[in-house]
Amino acid sequence: MVAVGKRVTYVDSVGQPHDALVTAVWGEPEQNPAINVVVVNLDEGQRDTYGQKIERFTSVVHKTNQSAHGFYWTE
Repeated sequence: MVAVGKRVTYVDSVGQPHDALVTAVWGEPEQNPAINVVVVNLDEGQRDTYGQKIERFTSVVHKTNQSAHGFYWTE
């Protein structure tokens, strides 16, 4: 069951998987809802005084609800 603070895999728009943390759940957790996630940008040029920059993605659907090859989450 997905919940805020849980680790999931976010698959970006080109099909690349990323470790992600859930920041919001939109819908019933037991029904593979849409979620918001945060990931660490691994591009070396994406650093600031806090360290590696982060990226946020919103309204990300579960893999079972996505017909495209990316922009979804899995556990």
